[in-house]
Amino acid sequence: MTKRFTDANAIADAILQDVGRDIVLALPLGLGKANNIVNALYARAAADRSIRLKIFTALTLEKPRYGNALERRFLEPVIERLFGDYPELAYVRGLRDGTLPPNVDVNEFFFLAGAWLNVAKAQQEYISANYTHAARTVIARGVNVVGQLVAKRETAAGTRYALSCNTDMTLELLKARAEGSVKFALVGQVNSELPFMPGAGDLPADEFHAILDSPATDHSLFAPPREPIGLTEYATGLHVARLIPDGGSLQIGIGEEGDAAIEGLILRQTQNDVFREAIARLYPDAASQPFHEDAPFETGLYGTSEMFVDGFLELMKAGVLKREVDGVLLHAAFFLGPKAFYRALREMPEAQLAKLQMTAVSFTNELYGDEDGKRAARVKSRFVNSTMMATLLGALVSDGLEDGRVVSGVGGQFNFVSQAFALDGARSIITLKSVREARGRVTSNIRWSYGHETVPRHYRDMVVSEYGVANLRGKPDQEVIAAMLAIADSRFQPELLRQAKDARKIPAHYEIPAAHRDNTPDKILRALKPLRARGQLPAFPFGTDFTDVEQRLIPALETLQNASASTAGLLRLAWNGVFASTNPQDSECLARLDLAKPRSFADRVTAILLRAALKASAADHVFETSEGTRT
Repeated sequence: MTKRFTDANAIADAILQDVGRDIVLALPLGLGKANNIVNALYARAAADRSIRLKIFTALTLEKPRYGNALERRFLEPVIERLFGDYPELAYVRGLRDGTLPPNVDVNEFFFLAGAWLNVAKAQQEYISANYTHAARTVIARGVNVVGQLVAKRETAAGTRYALSCNTDMTLELLKARAEGSVKFALVGQVNSELPFMPGAGDLPADEFHAILDSPATDHSLFAPPREPIGLTEYATGLHVARLIPDGGSLQIGIGEEGDAAIEGLILRQTQNDVFREAIARLYPDAASQPFHEDAPFETGLYGTSEMFVDGFLELMKAGVLKREVDGVLLHAAFFLGPKAFYRALREMPEAQLAKLQMTAVSFTNELYGDEDGKRAARVKSRFVNSTMMATLLGALVSDGLEDGRVVSGVGGQFNFVSQAFALDGARSIITLKSVREARGRVTSNIRWSYGHETVPRHYRDMVVSEYGVANLRGKPDQEVIAAMLAIADSRFQPELLRQAKDARKIPAHYEIPAAHRDNTPDKILRALKPLRARGQLPAFPFGTDFTDVEQRLIPALETLQNASASTAGLLRLAWNGVFASTNPQDSECLARLDLAKPRSFADRVTAILLRAALKASAADHVFETSEGTRT
């Protein structure tokens, strides 16, 4: 019989009594963690060193953190509004401040990008594993408890619980348990905001050892707001959108470039003339290039993606995601998104929701198991993911640094790259920002070489930057180098070319074609700013949780942050701010940060800098108002 509890401490005590004092706890990636149960077990272990608690998970979510007073003024109201009573995981603080009890271990196989870069304990306990190998790793480490956030539904036949946002690893573990290769107690925590997703994760109550179900622990879901899409990201996304064939299959990852690609696909479908204009502005010769697609979708796409990004719903609305496989438009293994995304799933009619199936990560990320059926479904597949850096020879650096520190994790990227080579007619599309800017210094994300690789060069396929598409598969090294140079920022092309020539990997007489020697931010601005001014490339094409005032503040704060990298930059901004006039919209922004009437000298200086930053950023951005119009 499933044990039911209304108190997190009581369910923690029951787990210790039933399983023992050596707990190996597996938690799903991202949203699906039973936070209150985890925190109660952690508190027990912290108070009693005879309890051994080992936690295996991925993508531990944290509320945004701020580093200075200005960030605090901006973020505090946002955090309160968007994250509400979401309970942070107690082990996070222990890891960050070095107070993790000696009888508690936390192993992750995927980090929130950059969040744990400088936390030694987290880095030391990281386990490098493909997403599809996580379940077997957990089994090998002796898992005896799985803690999952679940949705609840009462039916005539009894209570049912859905794994909802995280079928990924849990379905794999339940299959292993049914086959007798592992024993564990599945414990669930009910959340009323979680959509009840149909499919393989819709489970009867007797699958669960215990359930926590109480208004006291029915917290807000973690709901990160959408990031604004800049023109650089739009350039990359539009290039991606012209590589997607009608009648194919789509996997796409999270991030601004992914969102921009989705908006590009929607433009291609619903405003085809605008899409073609944007492409022509970016790359006049695009139509003559291989794999170029610019017609609207007739058959449409089928989605098979480890992550169900909220953009898939936008593709459904626009008539792009409409190719069904066995009555299903999308198979996915986990989701995470803004509040509007969760609400849309909760309120979706049953017949429509049934076309969005959550399933095991082995289904989406691998071909084994009904391989013939998967091959028949995944025709003309395009796997769209991002990388931090790439080499001129086509290797990808997506998860870590050359000093060994882990930025995020390999996740499913290698699965999708290898799947692209295994499927007939499939391609891997990797997006890449050509440069990185930090503390006033600009560096190229395309390198001659790098001391760490996530995907080796023998899996090189398509790499897309804001400056175009490098088609690398099956090409000799000299052609690969030339293609990568053509999508690099022109400020770094001469040095990269010199390194390739020094290594004798490209002919000494080779010169970068003139058409690719103007790869500059100004080129992107010239190409796409007119479309943004017409409201056709908005910063938030799918809506936003940020207010009108916050939308104006975001680019201004970025401008201020960039200027802060140097004294000269700050002085220039301050000079402009002294003479900047203040319009009503700027006054609202100052008031939002409590700077309309500065109370200290530091506040007066900050207000001057912010006024200048607002003026500097306003010219390059189009904002989404609460009424949906662009200004």
